[in-house]
Amino acid sequence: MGQYLEFRGIGKSYPGVKALDDVSFHAVEGRVVALLGENGAGKSTLLKILSGDTPPDEGSIIINGKEQRFISPQDAIRKGVSVIYQERQLVPTLNVVENIFAGDLPAGRFGVLRKKELLATTAEIIEKFGLPIDPEEFVGRLPVAYQQMVEIMKAYRRNSKIIAFDEPTAPLTDKEIDILFRLIGQLKKEGKIILYVSHRLAEIFRVTDEIVVLKDGKMVKTMVTSESDEATLIKAMVGRDIGDTYSRLRRSEVVGNVLLEVKNLTTDAVHDVSFKLRAGEIVGFAGLVGAGRSEVVRAIFGADPILSGEIKIGGEVCAFKSEREAIGRGIALCPEDRKEQGLVMWRNITDNISIPVLNKLVRGLFLNRRRAEDLAEGAVRKYNIKTPSLDKLVSELSGGNQQKVILGRWTSELMDTKILILDEPTKGIDVGTKAEVYQMCCDFAGHGIGVIFISSELTEVINIADTIIVMHNGHITATVKREDATEENVLAYAMLD
Repeated sequence: MGQYLEFRGIGKSYPGVKALDDVSFHAVEGRVVALLGENGAGKSTLLKILSGDTPPDEGSIIINGKEQRFISPQDAIRKGVSVIYQERQLVPTLNVVENIFAGDLPAGRFGVLRKKELLATTAEIIEKFGLPIDPEEFVGRLPVAYQQMVEIMKAYRRNSKIIAFDEPTAPLTDKEIDILFRLIGQLKKEGKIILYVSHRLAEIFRVTDEIVVLKDGKMVKTMVTSESDEATLIKAMVGRDIGDTYSRLRRSEVVGNVLLEVKNLTTDAVHDVSFKLRAGEIVGFAGLVGAGRSEVVRAIFGADPILSGEIKIGGEVCAFKSEREAIGRGIALCPEDRKEQGLVMWRNITDNISIPVLNKLVRGLFLNRRRAEDLAEGAVRKYNIKTPSLDKLVSELSGGNQQKVILGRWTSELMDTKILILDEPTKGIDVGTKAEVYQMCCDFAGHGIGVIFISSELTEVINIADTIIVMHNGHITATVKREDATEENVLAYAMLD
């Protein structure tokens, strides 16, 4: 069988989440194995375990019959494993040679670098892969695709026997993807064991030999790529039991006038996007990584510049130059990255909830602290925020309670929120809190607020939203009503090229 890699009974849990549950499969040299599944299926967690970035709670990794325990990414690299992530791990201010040999620079006597040897070895690798790259060029000046190639050459130079790719084509053009696939073909011929993670089914059929499908942290199917088809893969990826969570939701069926109209919106990241949002309506955005969902709402919120198109609020054309202008017109955004973009982590609950209404809480030169605390106390009661006091730093709260703090901020009695944008509102929170957030969305709509709901979990989108807008590569590929939506058809639209 030659060299082989085996995952045996791998399990990994985080608070409230079973990320991987008894995952077992193997890969052999000269074959590309795809890891396929919806967002949150466990693919990235499995690669983190393989790379030594996190240990498994259960199970083991077997390489050529020997169990391996990686204590760090450096340990995994030393044992012949390289993981190439979508976010490149390069130093842009160093040249190609220095990046390829980073952490392993050969030196002669007295610690002097053997520069000629480094340059010659790098030039040989570049020539082998047939790439027009100057080994002495700064990596930061290279096109994105060639930066990706430097990552691959780095793994090749280390003589890695196992190379995993995590969404490697997300930033690449079609021509650059051709180059990447040629390099992967070269690695196959040299007997490397290759794992390949991608949401793009066309790529899976083009570059892989076998497919492992994960769903909700479990391995549900393995198959030979040439013996499968798109319909079979999509069916394997979806179909989870929704249970009673959504059927118990209390909904309002009353939909009012158009609050928001987006016409032919184009930015650097999205193209010709048009849709309407009515009072009391929940519009969901579905799509895979890099589809452009977050970029659409950032443009609406005044965070990203608009190249063309228009946004109407209540029938009036608006061109927000800042987030504060959008807030002034009743738009609120709960961003995808709540820690970096949504909260001031080193401040307490009261301070975070008061941020957008500070001008209403000032008396003369002083902040009306009592009034600010009343707002925070109201949010704690309304959203059942679990905290011993209002002085608790938000960094010390759970992810679900942090999300509730943001919701409390935008829906306090001093806010006049008419349009509420929720970008991945259930990301990283436990199942019980997810159910609370679902009901909150329905309650917001019931009070006449127009809600935009973005989620990578298709089950959420098709069960929460009244209308689902599906995006791929910056474009809208379909608009589907809730009663017509299934995970199969939404996922198929999300994968359209």
